Amino acid sequence: MTESDENGGEDDNGAELTYADAGVDIEDSEAATAALVGAVSEVADTTEYAGLVDMGDRYLALATDGVGTKLLVAEALGDYSTVGIDCIAMNVNDLVAAGVEPAAFVDYLAVDEPDERREAELGEGLAAGAEAAGVALIGGETAVMPEVVMDFDLAGTVAGLATDDDLLPGEAEAGDVLVGFRSSGIHSNGLTLARKAADRAGGFDEPFPGDGYDTVGEALLEPTRIYAYLLDALHEYDAHAAAHVTGGGWTNLERMGEFRYEVTDPLPAHDVFAFVQDAGNVSDEEMHRTFNMGTGFVVALPEDAAEGLVDNSDGERIGRVADPSEDGGSVEIRGLSL
Repeated sequence: MTESDENGGEDDNGAELTYADAGVDIEDSEAATAALVGAVSEVADTTEYAGLVDMGDRYLALATDGVGTKLLVAEALGDYSTVGIDCIAMNVNDLVAAGVEPAAFVDYLAVDEPDERREAELGEGLAAGAEAAGVALIGGETAVMPEVVMDFDLAGTVAGLATDDDLLPGEAEAGDVLVGFRSSGIHSNGLTLARKAADRAGGFDEPFPGDGYDTVGEALLEPTRIYAYLLDALHEYDAHAAAHVTGGGWTNLERMGEFRYEVTDPLPAHDVFAFVQDAGNVSDEEMHRTFNMGTGFVVALPEDAAEGLVDNSDGERIGRVADPSEDGGSVEIRGLSL
């Protein structure tokens, strides 16, 4: 199965493909988000990853997100059983990055018309994700909106409770060690670009030129890894900050503060990233500004605590935090300066 060019024209298979070319301009998206946040900035406190409501002795922490255009991959394959996991993961991982233990999740499903098999499979994925994350599924909403929604969209909101001691400081310190945790693959970001690359290579049903999957579609549909298991370790080893590597790729590290993040030993990227880069003729810089490139979660913590975290988790030391240059903060990885 192939996808037509979203702009209605012929795709130039020899041209270098960018996320903006595929239909998502990160700078425009960030500007629009800033405008929205600016309009509601007095509603409540926020961290980089969660909104906080002060309840006196603790905070109610909330995060909301969806699955994005990965849903189009599920639809093309006729397999909706895993994208519910993505929906849980994208929300839960944000709370984890703030140091908050997720407690409950609600979903929102908008459809153009009901489909019993699809909805059952979506529910299976949500249930599996909730079990893996240790959260309670407490219901949700299904809206039938044929003139608003094409096919369907899935999003959700996660809630947790946290004291001041639970919340990570949220700011790295110069001299901190960076510990990285592997992703399961492409997760749920950059799929608009990945789908365009797949289209150039012949579509989702083409054999996957790597290990672990029969087809390109199967590789793209691999569900997002859930990092809730890290919470105890983050607190035990006094993590200063954490980054959930999602939209914007490795520039997410700058959400831990304006520093020079020197990623000297990055974790290996999965075969799916090489496929996207080759099929789409995507530059190294664009890949690292769009995708997690093998690392879905990064923690900044003191040198004397890093060894303990690495020894007692599946994390690996990938670099260090340094003072920013005169030009400001940056992420230095694989010969790139992002």
